[in-house]
Parts: sequence; C-alpha cells; structure tokens
Amino acid sequence: MKSEFRKSLLIVVLLWQVLLLAGCDYFVSEQQAQVPFYNRDSRGRADTIGKLGTHSISIPAGVIDGWARYIGDPGDFADPKIKAKYQRPPESYDLPIESFGFLYRITDGDIYTSFRQTEEDYRRDNETLIPYGKPFPWADVIIYGEYDATAPLNFNFTVQDDFRVSKEVTNIEYIQQPQPLYGLTVYKANNGIDPETGEPWKSDTLTSDRMIHKDQAGNIKTYIDCQFTQHINSCHHMFYNDDWHIKVWISYSRTYLPQWQEMEGRVIRILDSWRVTREGKLLGKQIGKA
Repeated sequence: MKSEFRKSLLIVVLLWQVLLLAGCDYFVSEQQAQVPFYNRDSRGRADTIGKLGTHSISIPAGVIDGWARYIGDPGDFADPKIKAKYQRPPESYDLPIESFGFLYRITDGDIYTSFRQTEEDYRRDNETLIPYGKPFPWADVIIYGEYDATAPLNFNFTVQDDFRVSKEVTNIEYIQQPQPLYGLTVYKANNGIDPETGEPWKSDTLTSDRMIHKDQAGNIKTYIDCQFTQHINSCHHMFYNDDWHIKVWISYSRTYLPQWQEMEGRVIRILDSWRVTREGKLLGKQIGKA
C-alpha cells in the first residue's frame, strides 16, 4: 500500500515539475517576445527604434541630438509628479515617435554621429568657420511625426494666418514679388521698404523674407523664412512629406538657400536608409552609422 502511494506521489511530483518547467519556458518566451531586436553600431550601442509617421525606423546610435520623444511622453515643462508616474509603453517598432533632431551636413548629405569622423568635422567647423563669419555647412533638423488623419499636410492656413497676424498686429503687409527665387514664390514685408523711412528695412526682426512652394494641387508644402540684414543670415525651413506623414524643420545659413530642394530630398533619403520591417530588419544601409 505504502509502495503504491509513493509511486503515485512520485508521479504527481514529476508531473508538477514538468508543468513548472513548461510554465517557465512559456514565461521566458513571452518575456523574450516583448524585447525587440536592436540594430547596434560598432561600439555595441543600440539604435533608437519606433514608428515615424507611416514607417518603422531604426535610428543609428549617436545620431540624435538630445533624445527621441514618443507620443504620450510628458513635455519638458510637465508637472514633475506626472513625469514620475508616467510609464512609457514597451519599446517596439510600432511605438509612435513624436519628434527627434539631428545635425545634417549640407555640403555632402552626411550627418553628425558621435564617435565618428563627423564628430571631429563638426567641432573643427565650429572653431574655424563660425568665429570668422564664414558659412556654417551644418543644419539643425527636427522631424515631427504627423498622426492626425484629419489634419492637412500643408501650410495653407499657417501662411495665411502668419500674414494676417503680421498685418493686424504690426501693420506690416507681405507682398508677393514678381520674380521667383530658386523656384520659390517670395513675399517681402511692405515690398522690402520701411514705410517710416521710405528706405529698405534695416531690421529683419519682424520682417524676414518669406518663401513658399506649392505642389501641383496648389497646396503649400514648403514654407521658408530668412533673415536678410547681415552678411550671414539664418533660414528656417519647414516642409511636409506625404509618404512619411511627417513635418520637417531645418535651420541653416541663408548661403545654402539655393539648395533647399536638395536638402529636402537628402533628409528623406536619410530617413529611408533607417527604415526597417516590424521585426527590425534593415531595408538598406544606414546613413550615419558608426
């Protein structure tokens, strides 16, 4: 009797161990399934991953200027208590990215990456060009994911409202110029003349030149404003991309304004090089990878 009881007990224990092991394996596999595959650079640093607009991407380590913000992340000035309680969803190639920034070299389409030659190039250009008023070949780029399906991917309202506010608040009217510039339609404040003096503006604080470019449907897809009173002036350049569902903001020296279309194409080419499948497999060679 005791022998049969011991056998039955042994069988129960063995079955329990099998179930435990199976449960552990299931738990481990579930945990592993939640951890995505990360592409890494030559130093072992993991990429920043997520979904930007309509495409999953893997941004090479050392590229992002600051950090990537995901949809739902608290803002820089959010209540510290809210930040302390916030828990971001697990990282994945479907986690929507709100915005991130990087540095783009206009002269050759390369980008800044720490622990790469471009880091030294950027430092050298800062030391040898900026102090002497020479054109700085680097542009600040910020990418914004657009996720509101009802929001138009154009600057039609933005431009109209900017011109309205300028006229109503500062009594400055933006007038379209007869000749385009580098394929852009140009608007100048009061035709470029200060009404108080009858001479060209001596300040561009509220009177920067504004330029637009429309698509075939007549929608404003590019909106640029540039300073004009100094030898080296800055341009703030925004454009939408329909394929990616993103808005791009670029800041650079006006010296490089003639290359505005090339810049737009190269920024999209950079993003295309970071595209991946939902599992993280790269679709091409990453620009900027160390």
